[in-house]
Amino acid sequence: MIVPTAFLKQLWLTFGASLAFLIIGLVRGYSASAIPSLEALDPALISNTQMKSWIGAIPPLGAFAGSLCSGVIMQRAGRKRTLQFTAPLWGAAWLLLGFAPSFPLVLLGRLASGICVGLALAPAQVYVSECCDPHIRGRLGSLPALSMSLGIVISYVAGSWLYWRHLAFLSAGFCFALFVALLPLPESPVWLEAQGLDAAAAAAVKWLQLTPRATAAVKEEVDEKQQMEEPTPQDSVFSRKVLCSSVVYKPLIIGFSLLFFQQFSGIDAVIFFTVEIFESAGSTLNAMTATILVGVVQMLSNGLSTLLVDRAGRRPLLLASAAVMAAAMVAMGAAFYFQFEQESWLGYLPVISLVSFMLGFSVGFGVLPFLLLGELFPARHRSQLSALASAVNLLSMFTVIKTYHSLDHLLTSAGTFWMYGGFCVLAFFFVLFAVPETKGKTLGEIEHHFRSKKKKQAMAMTAA
Repeated sequence: MIVPTAFLKQLWLTFGASLAFLIIGLVRGYSASAIPSLEALDPALISNTQMKSWIGAIPPLGAFAGSLCSGVIMQRAGRKRTLQFTAPLWGAAWLLLGFAPSFPLVLLGRLASGICVGLALAPAQVYVSECCDPHIRGRLGSLPALSMSLGIVISYVAGSWLYWRHLAFLSAGFCFALFVALLPLPESPVWLEAQGLDAAAAAAVKWLQLTPRATAAVKEEVDEKQQMEEPTPQDSVFSRKVLCSSVVYKPLIIGFSLLFFQQFSGIDAVIFFTVEIFESAGSTLNAMTATILVGVVQMLSNGLSTLLVDRAGRRPLLLASAAVMAAAMVAMGAAFYFQFEQESWLGYLPVISLVSFMLGFSVGFGVLPFLLLGELFPARHRSQLSALASAVNLLSMFTVIKTYHSLDHLLTSAGTFWMYGGFCVLAFFFVLFAVPETKGKTLGEIEHHFRSKKKKQAMAMTAA
């Protein structure tokens, strides 16, 4: 069987952009591996629970700030250049962390790495979505999230035997790889055309070998912009004209909500404090072994989602994901509430619950909200809206991580996990009633779906 050249080139571009998500995974998985190493080998640097929580929580806070800047940068410089600009900054942040002689500089290194997460999150996903044909966009658009889970696993496995400083140096090497991998790749044709660089856009389309249907979607958006009295690229994303447009506020609500529910499922409390959770729950299995197992399950489940997303569709996977996560969090709460004896098979319930949670999360909510970032938003405001959605996601992440220990003290561990389960139930009903299916649709067709009936009728009359 001969693999089409177009698929190989678009896959190459996706792998290049996905390195950014792999590094995001390294940032997310770092604290779970590094904190035990810090406590064991450099106890003077970290002496209380609040210090541990800040090491875990400060990257999302930095990422929130970075995401607010990324929309402007990728709108002006392009998707590829934004990622290339971020790569050396990211490497410097990891090196600062690796050489940090004191706790404040450890925090500064984590903060700087978080800022780079915010700079890279939206452009990496948008870059992939804009450079892939509709019939394979689901599979390729899911690879960045798969790369993120791979980064978490690398951090868990390497951190189980590497000194925390050496783990930071290893992570810095991937930033260099990101910069080099992007060098031969073209810029997004959607962005090039929006800048009036038609010759460069045509060259990018030719290199990627995009199908006529994919390129027609780009043209269609430009023609509609000229025909309809709608927001233009010159309009601020915060203007009333933009925010009151159905093609903006409807996908914005969906995107914001999906990313909110993604975080308030409790995922990053699990990722950042996995070892601690297993130790507190009295798991029969060794805490570090259980942590690596959870990370591997997440990666394999993301791979499964990549295979299914263009077959099953986005909605069914999101619904199944929310249902499994809700059941797993209820079981995890029960494990803490009843504190089953280690001699009983129920001593494995914490591991079974978190593995099930990771399986459910990774099949749907771990992958698809990021994919939908590049699909739902209209082309002319995709940069700013994707960056805003990422900011909501990252602020939610910070809130979940920073409040985990406080909630654990206030509600008990059982109550905290049951609360996360309640958010998973809400996520199920939100997807059921509010999220449209985008499988196999061009970006132009998805944008058309959100237009008001009046505008759709006007467009139909214009076409006639």
